[in-house]
Amino acid sequence: MGSRREIEQWIRAGRITIGGRIAQLGDRATADDDIRLDDKPLSLSAPGKRQVLIYHKPMGEVTTRRDPAGRPTVFDRLPVPAAGRWVVIGRLDVNTTGLLLFTNDGALAHRLMHPSSEVDREYLVRVHGLPGPEILRRVQAGVVLEDGLARFDSIEPGGHSESHSWFRVTLREGRNREVRRLWEALGFEVSRLARLRYGRVSLPDDLRPGGWRLLPGAETELL
Repeated sequence: MGSRREIEQWIRAGRITIGGRIAQLGDRATADDDIRLDDKPLSLSAPGKRQVLIYHKPMGEVTTRRDPAGRPTVFDRLPVPAAGRWVVIGRLDVNTTGLLLFTNDGALAHRLMHPSSEVDREYLVRVHGLPGPEILRRVQAGVVLEDGLARFDSIEPGGHSESHSWFRVTLREGRNREVRRLWEALGFEVSRLARLRYGRVSLPDDLRPGGWRLLPGAETELL
């Protein structure tokens, strides 16, 4: 129905009742109790099937459920999950495209995003300019950003033009705009960025921007 913070606000506002009594923070309840939101009964069911969904994020969508500016969100096109609600695994900024994973299993999402899991992410990045060997050495050795040392675990050149260079990079962190900030710290502006892989899951070649696909059960269990 909502995030923990949202529901706590509803409780404080007196919008939730248990057995006809206004709920208080810390109250206990079971699925057999008459629980209501704004006097409308809630249908409580046991946890359902775990699902993981692959989404090809297009340019211009924000990775939030609602946007005050009215921009489209990555949740707008998703189907209804078998149980619970979709939780996004690792955000992408509005100008970044590519692979986004969603799951209705909050514990799984937490494990895949937690730094201790060291799940690697692979990106295709285009930068203005032609970085030389010394720059490539530095992005792998590490660059100090405002929130600590950042580095690519690997970097592979993917061609260049007179004004741009392409690279495939991997890293094991999900800090905010880390790929962009790492290049910018060395004087190179990122003009295109797409996530190709998150851990074991790669973006399917035939999945168009805005499209989604449920991960098969066997692959879900591997996560």
